[in-house]
Amino acid sequence: MHKPMHKLFIAAATAFLLLAQGAIAGSTAAPPNAYLYIGWPNDGQVLPAGRPFKVWFGLRNMGVAPKDVSFPNTGHHHLLIDTDLPSPDQEIPSDRNHLHFGAGETETTLELPPGRHTLQLLMGDDKHVPHNPPVYSRKITITVR
Repeated sequence: MHKPMHKLFIAAATAFLLLAQGAIAGSTAAPPNAYLYIGWPNDGQVLPAGRPFKVWFGLRNMGVAPKDVSFPNTGHHHLLIDTDLPSPDQEIPSDRNHLHFGAGETETTLELPPGRHTLQLLMGDDKHVPHNPPVYSRKITITVR
């Protein structure tokens, strides 16, 4: 491939990927350096069965705002339990595996049945849709026994 043709191909491929990414992500922009994490419990933590435990949410370089409040670089938390990330271009489900914290909460108390469980955080915009790019924590695994 000639050098000018090669550069044109790279530019077209990049434009296609950027357009495709925009088509499959939410429309609310997120800061590129936003960092979301679970502060407690820790990955690999063993917790006692039959006792509620606190989960606290950490967020850097982005703000928290309640649902229905549209303010730049803000969103609210969603805690995913024993599930994978939902589609980034649709409203985050609300069920026992997708807990919404639309009042702007930054922690919660859970009680889970004995066994291994995964926890992950995902930020949603004022309409519960993931940001573009999506802001999510790494998935952690805990054991309740």
